[in-house]
Amino acid sequence: MHNIIRIFPRRTKATPDDSLAFTTSPTKEILCNLNKMNGNIKEAHVSVAFTYDMPKAVQLAQDWYKAGFGVKMGGPAFNSPGGDFVPGLYLKEGYVITSRGCHGSCWFCSSPQREGGIRELPIQSGWNVLDDNLLACSDSHIKAVFEMLFHQPQRPVFTGGLDKYLLQEWHVDLLRQAKTERMYFAYDSPEDFDALINAGKMLRDGGIKDTSGHKLKCYVLIGYPDDTMANAEKRLFDTWRAGFWPYAMLYRNEQGETAEDWRKFQRTWARPQIVYHMLKNGT
Repeated sequence: MHNIIRIFPRRTKATPDDSLAFTTSPTKEILCNLNKMNGNIKEAHVSVAFTYDMPKAVQLAQDWYKAGFGVKMGGPAFNSPGGDFVPGLYLKEGYVITSRGCHGSCWFCSSPQREGGIRELPIQSGWNVLDDNLLACSDSHIKAVFEMLFHQPQRPVFTGGLDKYLLQEWHVDLLRQAKTERMYFAYDSPEDFDALINAGKMLRDGGIKDTSGHKLKCYVLIGYPDDTMANAEKRLFDTWRAGFWPYAMLYRNEQGETAEDWRKFQRTWARPQIVYHMLKNGT
């Protein structure tokens, strides 16, 4: 167990769930339990992933500081590059990052500005890969990552996403050999569609097929400036036709704001039964 208290503004599927990870201010019960575990723990890290969580993160930092802890704040929201990945520290056990950065220049993504180009890290164990752009790494690094994945207790998941422009046949072979449980691609703008079509064909030709919608998924960015619901809906249906289950990702501005009508639209596309019905019936 890490001997550092970690505090997060919100809980997600990736948030650590050990006894030193919190998403609240320190209550008397929390402080009492910490004292029983190890009264010498006096360091607390507040990890902030999104800028719109900063107000809550600052309040949490102040509350833990007042409780007598040395508080440090960090994370992607501070726009500072990350270091080597430490399993279980700021992400739940099983999540892993083997590289940072990206060669791309997507207008909505801060990773290239924050992390720079691709930087390969020492490979740690895990099965849910969160790299910014794993397929942009060297061939030797990608092969080493899959060698690690072959020995994990669970089938691999590529939540961080795979670059449709960089996908090659030997990548598909490794994905199939690893018995990948889920892989995510992205469809952010209409000009990406041909590459998505090609990726879907390459996966099918390589023996990776998905009739249930559980294995091949695609993040579809919606609600960005000048987007329309008609265009967003077309991209979602086109994603399905390309062979991927569409996963609507709602654009947020730097303040985390979204329009209510877009939130309602996104919620509709987040309900599997409704989405399945719409996709099957084309409505």
